[in-house]
Amino acid sequence: MPQPTVRTPAGQLRADVARLLASIALTALTVTEIAKRLGHSGGAVGNACQSLVTRGEAELASTNPRRYQATPNAVPLPAQAATPITPIPPVAKTTPAPPAPAPAKLHTGPVLRPNGQRYHPRTLAGLPDVEVLRTLRAGGVPVLLYGPPGTGKTSLIEAAFDDLITLAGDGDTTVADLIGEYTQDPAGGYRFQYGPLVTAMTEGRALLIDDATLISPKVLAALYPAMDGRRQIQVKAHTGETITAKDGFYVIAGHNPGVHGAILTEALASRFSVQIQVGSDYDLAAALKIDPRAVRIARHLAARHLTGDLGWAPQLRELIAFQKVADLLGPDTAFANLVGIAPLEDRDLVAEIVTKAVGRPITPLALGRQL
Repeated sequence: MPQPTVRTPAGQLRADVARLLASIALTALTVTEIAKRLGHSGGAVGNACQSLVTRGEAELASTNPRRYQATPNAVPLPAQAATPITPIPPVAKTTPAPPAPAPAKLHTGPVLRPNGQRYHPRTLAGLPDVEVLRTLRAGGVPVLLYGPPGTGKTSLIEAAFDDLITLAGDGDTTVADLIGEYTQDPAGGYRFQYGPLVTAMTEGRALLIDDATLISPKVLAALYPAMDGRRQIQVKAHTGETITAKDGFYVIAGHNPGVHGAILTEALASRFSVQIQVGSDYDLAAALKIDPRAVRIARHLAARHLTGDLGWAPQLRELIAFQKVADLLGPDTAFANLVGIAPLEDRDLVAEIVTKAVGRPITPLALGRQL
């Protein structure tokens, strides 16, 4: 009879990884090597390594494969800890509890995303947002991020989880897109190609369901058994096999409330115990050297949006694009384009606000007379 799995206490795995890396000085280890030494899943160890990087106690020495090593900020080991590390047994009740660890230093530096771009963490529950998401994953608490398009929901998730698999949802997404389907191979036969859900479950990875509320509720129902206590799904199209999620498997979703057709059903909402609103960080826009006039306009439009006077306001994505246009074609063209990208029903009011802020008439970007 298989023995019951003993869960590692919260923070214990991260401490074990830190001790292991510190014990071998400047030597870098892959996630797989660390997982074998500590007897844990690769997904959980990967999360712990990323958490140590965020805390400044480890660094990513290489990316293919990922190798981690201790930094000078790592807490030095006592002499007896230099021996190979084995999983730590549960502490007996008679053993005095160890002193509480010192509060983690707030990490405010940028986090590198898989595409090479930098993500600037924001505060959430008194901690960096990436750290909060990793903590919730370690605790098995699904998260739904919601807010307008362009506010950085996907960027945050990519920064938090470097093992992420993404499914972009829309009204045409099918169960096959989620679980898999038969495809033709080069020899003319057919083989079953697993979808992102099965891949994330079998490899213990994080799965982002982007724009989840655009997907039909009937399709999303195929996801729910993997998220509850069963942590299993049945692939009816492939001999009815049962897929069981490995440690590290985690589901996170994105929701754009203002997008046409986006419906957050009760069944979907109930699966995500934590729901986090994501808005644009206009302070970050200013720090990124975006034209201060554009940032002030965006703040004003956002305030009008909250009061219901407008249905649209430029988010961080639009402001970054504004600055790129301004650098290439000048600020006048960028302001004209900012007016032009506003929805038709809001365009006149946006043009009025931009005109007042800039001090001269601004109309949507359009072609002029023939040269």
